[in-house]
Amino acid sequence: MLGSVDFGDTTVVADFEAGIGTLTRMGDQPVDVVLVVVEPTPKSIEVGVRASSLAREKALGRVIIVASRIRNDDDLALVTKSFPDDEVVVVPADDAIVEADRDGRAPLDAAPDAPAVRAIVALAENLVPSPV
Repeated sequence: MLGSVDFGDTTVVADFEAGIGTLTRMGDQPVDVVLVVVEPTPKSIEVGVRASSLAREKALGRVIIVASRIRNDDDLALVTKSFPDDEVVVVPADDAIVEADRDGRAPLDAAPDAPAVRAIVALAENLVPSPV
């Protein structure tokens, strides 16, 4: 569906279901960035490795690994070891995210200074070109 729309200079962020299904169905039309979100668990990393490999194989665009819910150096080491050739952005485990979800609020509204929120905002600012 996204491939059939001309967005011009518009920035579009699409959140697809977990796994590689969407990537396998995407055509060869490149995108600017593919974010592969992984948690420091073997299953998540296995799927993430498959997704990042497929995105590179199809030459879809720049691949960034988003290491989510990172609690400590061991978690980070597990992810970086699994993606040695990829850019890895860390989003730390953060109780403020869980609390905001429980309250039905956006973390950005509920806890804008929380470490995970700051990491996500920094990632977004890095992805979207500054207005001229």
